[in-house]
Amino acid sequence: MRKEVIELGKRLKTRREICHLLQQQLSDLSAVSVRTIQLVERGEGNPSLQTLIQLAAPLGLRLELILNEPIQTLEP
Repeated sequence: MRKEVIELGKRLKTRREICHLLQQQLSDLSAVSVRTIQLVERGEGNPSLQTLIQLAAPLGLRLELILNEPIQTLEP
């Protein structure tokens, strides 16, 4: 499970960077705290389904892409 959480965090961070968003900007757009985003991106958090949905929308992603796709396929 830990490996999956780390990979999920990498996917979110990669997409955020592709979208040229700072963590604060993603926080503003998603209503998820910067601290939570930091924890998720480092693979230290255990985000709820609601948190993932909130993060996916401003990144232009469907939830299943965040959960399943390799990092390289997340590019626009």
